[in-house]
Amino acid sequence: MDGFKPLKVAMIGTGYVGLATGTALAYLGHQVTGVDKDVSKIKLLRSGKSPIREQGLETLLALAQDRLFFTHSTAEAVAEAHVILIAVGTPSKANGEADTQFVEAAAREVAASLLPGRNYILVVKSTVPVGTNRRVAYVVNRVLNERGLAKEVTAYVVSNPEFLREGMALYDTFYPDRIVVGAREAAGVEMLRRLYRPILEQTFDPPPFLPRPEGYALPPLITTDPTSAEMIKYAANAFLALKISFINEIAGLCEKVGADVTEVSRGIGLDPRIGLRFLAAGLGWGGSCFPKDTAALLAMGQEYDYDLPIVAAAREINFRQRLRVVEKLQEALKGVRGRVVGVLGLSFKPGTDDIRESPSMDLVRILIDRGAHVRVHDPVALDNARRALEGLEVEFFQDPYTLASGAEALVLATEWPEYRHLDLARLAGMMRTPVLVDGRNLFDPEQARRAGWTYLGVGR
Repeated sequence: MDGFKPLKVAMIGTGYVGLATGTALAYLGHQVTGVDKDVSKIKLLRSGKSPIREQGLETLLALAQDRLFFTHSTAEAVAEAHVILIAVGTPSKANGEADTQFVEAAAREVAASLLPGRNYILVVKSTVPVGTNRRVAYVVNRVLNERGLAKEVTAYVVSNPEFLREGMALYDTFYPDRIVVGAREAAGVEMLRRLYRPILEQTFDPPPFLPRPEGYALPPLITTDPTSAEMIKYAANAFLALKISFINEIAGLCEKVGADVTEVSRGIGLDPRIGLRFLAAGLGWGGSCFPKDTAALLAMGQEYDYDLPIVAAAREINFRQRLRVVEKLQEALKGVRGRVVGVLGLSFKPGTDDIRESPSMDLVRILIDRGAHVRVHDPVALDNARRALEGLEVEFFQDPYTLASGAEALVLATEWPEYRHLDLARLAGMMRTPVLVDGRNLFDPEQARRAGWTYLGVGR
């Protein structure tokens, strides 16, 4: 890469964002050191194994191994770094507000390790409430004052929110829609421009398993102030959540009037002002971002005495989708109490074993509360689900056909590609009563009915 000058990068946190971003930066040529307090995770990463399931990540770890290091010592990673990225968790508090204690703790540890006579760029990559960058800057300056180094160390704090989809994190890192940088000093912007130059100019050789998309345009670098950058992240996720909740609300009306929501979605989504993405009706959204970020946005509104009724409604509609699926089962089976119900798919989306805030897991718990005997299957998330559902009466199956034997209904809850290729006629023949609730509209209704099913979709 002509003119490319690799940087020394410290990545504080090796979760989904930190590990995917850090590994990608190392592949691009930077020297990256990942930091995590979990010693067992560091040991696993040093052996080339990923502690999380993310498409292509272990392969990329191997490709970047010469420039990628892991440690539990913040001081070891940051002292000589040009860029320090904080990518630790920001879990929800009881009131929905994002808890920034881990971000601030990381900032304190970073500030305690900075060397005199050096300039540093400290990047907040975690999803944080508006004003967090100001708090981080204050924390860093306070520690430097306590060390007597306030005039000998320059540390600029920059906001650089992530827009990664689980299961597609590496794709989104190498081929982003945009890169957002919120900084008050030009030095912060320029350092991030250097960091992301191979991506901004697409001068890198793509990983063999992740070719550059045909027709992909160079991504813009959006530069703004830190407060606006923080808000961009929350507003983006809230809008995407709104689109899903909107089409789910329309799906309910489609069922009343006899319309097919999949046709409606296509018909409105081809309007470029609307777009096709995030218009799939179903069980609703989950995962580590949308639930947490919409709750945090509402909490921010309360802090400033400003109501956000549209965001609040999106959350209400989203949970209602789980209940609507149970209502379909109640009607089809004349009650779910004592019935054997199989649930296909437990992760919140295909391509990951993440079950956080998963609609499928909510559905399982509701069915158990209603007295159903619940069987579950997932291609990769069974171990996580076992831990999360410990103590509840749930049967776990490695094979969907075995799960179906003698069951009275199946719910397709996560649209794994493997389920699309199931032999529906064979499954129906194994059921006590072949009732299929297609919670993701994965199957063709007429094909399912010809295979012997009582088919119930969402909005169709």
